[in-house]
Amino acid sequence: MTTMDRPEGHIAELTARMREFIDGEVIPQEPVLIRDDAAATAELDRLRTRAKELDLWALGHPAEIGGGGVPFLDFVYLNEIIGRSEFGQLAVGSVSMQDTLMLYRHGTEEQRRRWIPPMVAGDVLPSVGLTEPEVAGSDPTLIATRAELDGDTWIINGHKWFTTGAAQAAYCTVFANTESDSVPRHSRISAIIVPTDTPGFEIVRSIPTMGHDPSDHYEVRLTDVRVPAEALLGERGKGFAVAQDRLGPGRIFHCMRWLGQAQRAYELMCERANTRYAHGSLLAEKGEIHRYIAESAAEIHAARLMTLDAARAMDAGEDYRIRVGLIKFWGARMLHNVIDRAIQVHGALGLTADTPLERMYRQARYARVYDGPDEVHRMSTARRLLRSPEAAPWL
Repeated sequence: MTTMDRPEGHIAELTARMREFIDGEVIPQEPVLIRDDAAATAELDRLRTRAKELDLWALGHPAEIGGGGVPFLDFVYLNEIIGRSEFGQLAVGSVSMQDTLMLYRHGTEEQRRRWIPPMVAGDVLPSVGLTEPEVAGSDPTLIATRAELDGDTWIINGHKWFTTGAAQAAYCTVFANTESDSVPRHSRISAIIVPTDTPGFEIVRSIPTMGHDPSDHYEVRLTDVRVPAEALLGERGKGFAVAQDRLGPGRIFHCMRWLGQAQRAYELMCERANTRYAHGSLLAEKGEIHRYIAESAAEIHAARLMTLDAARAMDAGEDYRIRVGLIKFWGARMLHNVIDRAIQVHGALGLTADTPLERMYRQARYARVYDGPDEVHRMSTARRLLRSPEAAPWL
């Protein structure tokens, strides 16, 4: 066992308390939280208050902006526990972490002052308008939304979708084309902060997705939306770099949470195998079930070490793009495989809402699409490796 395998010291104590909170208080309330009604809202508020009482709130946010200041690598250990429940992020204040860090790195003093404190406190939520239905979401250089600078005002027109949390968000970071066609594609996009109560910012609908209707993914139209020139986030024409700076760490965040989901499915699978009797013996005594357990354990362990290594590289200031590309498609596949096996071991029970597995399975299918589909990550990672074979993580 190396020091990277398990947390030590203060982080070990934090992970123990986080595990007690997620397993002991959040997971038992999932049947209430999934209802999306007043009772669910009240219960989530109670859990958030409880997390703050336990000093488990916003641990991954930098200390200088009011967070817990836990280093990125150490946060892997916490986030895999947070990820055991799909409501873990909301309960402990890490759901806006990507956007808070993006604003912290690229925002002006005024933007930081206005938005970061309430986001860290959990009083407001952000959203991001990046994906569009008319163009391939995996290629943000194709963004068709336009923003024209008229004096000291940006005028924005466009169409976004899968704008997660837009209906609940206080603002949306809209990525728009601000330059002429003569400018190189990677230098045409800018990021602009748009308060969601701005005239012309319209929530068209909640997009029904994979058994979720309503979902928290929204279609948005922007019609002559006007915001001040100072709403620009980062430099003009540098929106692609701002987006990548958000998406890189965000992909590691996803992989961290997937570990928690997979570990929970693995535990449910083992429990079922050890207690279910069929065809003359417990399922745990059957060879095919042995294969399910062993392969699941191997895939989880491999994905965990890859995720930890990517987080270590990020903390060290190394180029982590290859590592992130590898864990993004590998982790998504691992998550699907483990949950699928767990459902198979549960049989018909695994298809019902009597266990969390069927909902986890639907959530796992998103993993191969959001923040870049598997195919794009395999392609871009392979290209980097072909250009520089010596950049492989083990060299």
